[in-house]
Amino acid sequence: MLIYHGSFCVIQKPKIEYSRDKLNFGKGFYVTPLMEQAEAWVARFKRTGRNAIVNCYEYDENKVCQNYRIKKFKEYDDEWLDFIIACRNGDLIYQEYDVVEGGIANDKVFNTVELFMDGLISKYEALGRLKYQQPNYQICFINQEVINQYLLFKGSSEK
Repeated sequence: MLIYHGSFCVIQKPKIEYSRDKLNFGKGFYVTPLMEQAEAWVARFKRTGRNAIVNCYEYDENKVCQNYRIKKFKEYDDEWLDFIIACRNGDLIYQEYDVVEGGIANDKVFNTVELFMDGLISKYEALGRLKYQQPNYQICFINQEVINQYLLFKGSSEK
């Protein structure tokens, strides 16, 4: 499968060490199988006058599934919400996995998550709001070995 990473530079050999902490699925290298999502990610670089680069990689998910621990969230549900909040709060729960996949907590979704985190709405209400959101999809590579062995850089394009 082809997957994409939006950045301000070409990234032929991704390194997790350059990732920020406390992201949706923890510290890792984030990609998406949706080109339009990657293009939306790089739009923020363009708005600030920086380069907007979409990097493309080949990823053999079947081989990774045989040898590594993968967590897939199929929808915005109770488990997804707990996981996102734990990771955003700095909990290292994500380190139980090599790869985590699922819906992205974009600005619209994260507004609901923040309302819940701040105690302004209940978990029940948060999940009720999230069920109407169309999830975008992200894949987070947490284990550098998976990247080194199973991501093949195919090229990049400036947007």
